[in-house]
Parts: sequence; structure tokens; C-alpha cells
Amino acid sequence: MKRKEFFAKTAMLLPTVVVMGNLVAQTKATKTRKPFIVDAGKSRFGEVVKFLGVHPNDLKISSKDTNGQLSVFEYMGTAKVGPMLHVHLEQDEIFTVIEGSYRFVVGSEIHVLNAGQTIFLPRNIPHTWIQLTDFGKMIYMLQPAGKMEEFFSLMNKMTSKPTEEEMNKIHAAHGMKVVGPPLSL
Repeated sequence: MKRKEFFAKTAMLLPTVVVMGNLVAQTKATKTRKPFIVDAGKSRFGEVVKFLGVHPNDLKISSKDTNGQLSVFEYMGTAKVGPMLHVHLEQDEIFTVIEGSYRFVVGSEIHVLNAGQTIFLPRNIPHTWIQLTDFGKMIYMLQPAGKMEEFFSLMNKMTSKPTEEEMNKIHAAHGMKVVGPPLSL
């Protein structure tokens, strides 16, 4: 009888031991992380990344900071351009317009956003945007982070425009698919 009682009490305590172990691990991880500040016009690790070779696209919070859960970028544009129509296969995107106006196409919907507005772009829905004003600034996030940091870094280092086939391979390697051209005014 005492042996049965011992095993029963041990079995009841096991979930508590597992939960406590997880809490200790989380606490240790939290204690080793530190807050940081990324200055205006700067990127998290100092890499200068230009969208289309011109427009600052600064990494502010890295997937390395969030265990792959989130990436945050700041985009500043001085021309009326935007990305190709594309799909993120594993990430949702959130854009907040800080300055200027942008037209977003998400699936079959068209939205014009102005400063202070935010749009949520669910994964697996084709989307793109174009800047409508001479100057624009957005903060955007990808959740989970995926491979966007690597994508932008690779595109930034290219010295010539990739072919359509190369572009499709690059997008596929980073969890995306090109499904159409960029918007025009």
C-alpha cells in the first residue's frame, strides 16, 4: 500500500515539477536579456539596407532579439514606389504609417492609409503597397519574424537586378512568393 501511495503522489507532483522547471528557464532567459535603443536613422546591428537600392529600410528589432517571434523595420521613402505583389507564406505583417500616404492592395481590397493608421496583412493573402506622397515613413512588423532580415540583406548586396527566375528563387528561399508586378500611380 505504501508503494502505491508513493507512486500516486509522485505522479501528482510531476506536472508541478515540469511547470517550475519551465518558469526557472524563462526567468533565466529574461535575466540575460537587456533593453536596447536603436537611434533614428540607424539599424539594430549597423547594417545599412536600402529598399530598391535607395530608400532606408532599417531593422529596429531583430528576430535574434525575439527568438524568431518578431522583426520590426522602419521604412522611409522619397519616391512613389513599392514592392512587387507578393505573399508571405508563414508571416503576418502589420504596417503603421508615420508620415505620408500609401495605397495598399490586400487580396481584392484597396486601402489608402494616412499618418497614424495601421493595417494588418494576414499571411497567405497577396499584397503590396505604393507610396502616394513625395515623402513617406512607415514602421512595419513581421510575426513570426521568418527570414525577412536575411532577404533584405541579400537583396541589398546584389549588384545587378536579378532575373525573374532568380527573384522567384530568392523569394521562395525566404518564405514568400511573387504573384504580380508592383503598383504604379
